[in-house]
Amino acid sequence: MTVDDNLIAKLSKLSSLEIDDSKKEKLKTELADIINFVENLNEIDVSQIEATFSTIEGGTPLREDIATQDLELSAHILKHAPKSENGYFIVPKIIE
Repeated sequence: MTVDDNLIAKLSKLSSLEIDDSKKEKLKTELADIINFVENLNEIDVSQIEATFSTIEGGTPLREDIATQDLELSAHILKHAPKSENGYFIVPKIIE
């Protein structure tokens, strides 16, 4: 994967962050290093290694999921959102 100015612009738009032009080159280098590291992880053969954690066994040790509506909490959260309308978050379109 190539990290270029188009990718940086897209990430900036999706994250609603302004990236200073003086920091774009350093960011491109850092993102490329991260992507290369993750790609190296994909080359490791783990077929003979048993999983050390599984959510399948043991059931659900958490509380029962009961739906509740707290309008005051919702209003507080939306008040701090960058963009909201009619009780919903407004986010950038990510599917092109």
